[in-house]
Amino acid sequence: MTEQSATLILFGATGDLAHRMLFPSLYNLLGDGLLPDDFLIVASGRTALDDAGFCKDVDAALRKFLPADRYDADLAEKLCGMVIYSPVEAGNADQFRALAERVSDRMDKGISVYLSTPPALFAPTAQGLADAGLIGPKTRIAMEKPIGKDLASSKQVNDAIGALFDEESIFRVDHYLGKETVQNLLALRFGNMLFEPLWNAGAIDHVQITVGETVGLEGRVSYYDGVGALRDMVQNHMLQILSIIAMEPPARFDSTAVRDEKVKVLRSLRPMDGDSAKTQSVRGQYTPGAVAGQIVTGYVDELGKPSDTETFVALKAYIDNWRWTGVPFYLRTGKRMPARQSEIMIQFKPVAHSIFGKRGPNGVGRTGLEPNTLIIRLQPEENIRLLIMAKEPGLDGVKLREVGLDVSLDHEFGGQRRRIAYERLLLDLLEGDPTLFVRRDEVEAQWIWIDSIIDGWKEAGVKVASYASGNWGPSSAIALIERDGASWHD
Repeated sequence: MTEQSATLILFGATGDLAHRMLFPSLYNLLGDGLLPDDFLIVASGRTALDDAGFCKDVDAALRKFLPADRYDADLAEKLCGMVIYSPVEAGNADQFRALAERVSDRMDKGISVYLSTPPALFAPTAQGLADAGLIGPKTRIAMEKPIGKDLASSKQVNDAIGALFDEESIFRVDHYLGKETVQNLLALRFGNMLFEPLWNAGAIDHVQITVGETVGLEGRVSYYDGVGALRDMVQNHMLQILSIIAMEPPARFDSTAVRDEKVKVLRSLRPMDGDSAKTQSVRGQYTPGAVAGQIVTGYVDELGKPSDTETFVALKAYIDNWRWTGVPFYLRTGKRMPARQSEIMIQFKPVAHSIFGKRGPNGVGRTGLEPNTLIIRLQPEENIRLLIMAKEPGLDGVKLREVGLDVSLDHEFGGQRRRIAYERLLLDLLEGDPTLFVRRDEVEAQWIWIDSIIDGWKEAGVKVASYASGNWGPSSAIALIERDGASWHD
C-alpha cells in the first residue's frame, strides 16, 4: 500500500468549499483516528492571516457546518493544533519560498496538495510549488473540477500539471464519486448475481439520470455564465454516473481496471451533430417562479444582463457498443427545479408474454402489467427501490399491482454515520488511492462528447427555451422523452 502523506497543503483554504466541506471532513477523519499522528495541514489563501486568526475561522466553520451533535470543542482544538497558515498568491515566488520553509523538513513523509482554486490558478500554483522545491517523488496533487472548458483547454491544464507530476500522482476530483450511493452502484452491479445478467440491451428499455437543483446562481455569477449546465454538471458528474452504470465488469477493483472500463464507455458515446442536437437535446433557462413556496427571480434578473447560457439541459444519449446498442440514456439537469434530487432510473423491458391478460369490454386482451423499474436515489436521501408486480390479496382472481421493494441505506446502516463525500476523497488522496478520481483520458473523452453537443448547438442554432422556476424544465424536455413512449420519473 502507498505510504500515507503526513502533510496536506490546501490552496483556497479561505474559500467556501474548504470551510463547508474540507475542514469538516478533516475533523471527522481526525475523530475517527484516520489521520497520521504527525499530521500537518498547511492552509493557504490570498488573505493575510496568522495561524491563530485562521484557526478561529476554522473553528467557526466547524460550528456552522457540522451537525450540532458532531461538534466537540476538544476535537476542534486538536484539529486547529495541526493547522498552520501561509498566505500565497500565484506568481509570488517569495510567498512560495516562505511556505516551503515551513514544510521543508517533511518532504520525506509525503505531501498531498489540494487545489481548491479557480482552474486558471492550477498551473501557476503547481509551477510555484516546483520552483520552491516542493514537488518530489512523494508529492501528490488534487484538483477540483472543472478541468478546462473544452477539450483544448483541458489538454492545456493537463499538459501543464503533467509536466510536473506523473499521472499516478494527479488526483482529479469529482465529489460525486465520493458519495456512498455512487460507490454502491459498483456493489449493486458486481456484488450481486441478480442484476448483471439483465444489465444490457436485451432486458433494459432505457435509463434516466436526473440531477435537479433548487438553487439559482447563489453567488456563482462570475463562474456560471458562459459555462452553463452542460459543462457544469453533465461533463463531469453525470457522465461519471453514466460510465459506472454502463461499464463492463472490471477484472478487479483497482484504479487501473475500474477506470479502464469507464473510459471505454465514454469513448463509445455517440457524438452529436447539428441534426441530432435539434432532436436529442434541449436547452433551457429559468424565469421567475416559485420554488418550495418561495418566489424567486429569473436567471437574467440575477445576472443583470441578457444571456444565452443554459441553466437546464436534457439529452438523449446512445452508447454504441454491444451491451447497450439501441438503449437510450436520458440525462437532465437544471437549476431552480422543484426539488433537490439526484436519481438514476433503470427501466426494464416488459415481459415477453403475459399469462395474466384481462379481457376488456371489446374482447381485446390487456395485460395490466408494468415493466420492472430500478430507482437509485443519490440525494437527498439515499435508497434503492425495485418496482415489481405482485398479486393483490383476495379471492376474486389474480389481480396484479406494482409494489416497491425498498432498501433505505440510512435505515439499514442506521448505526453508522453518513459520511461527507470529501471524507472518502481526502482519505484516498492521503493514502494515494486514485480509484475514485478521474484519469486524464476520462476527462478528455468526456470533453470530446460535450464539444460535439456544443458544436451541434452552434450548427443548428439551438437557443435556450424558457421555463418557470419550480418546474422540471421546458415543455420540449418532456417531449424529448415522450416521443419515445416514455416519461420522466419525477
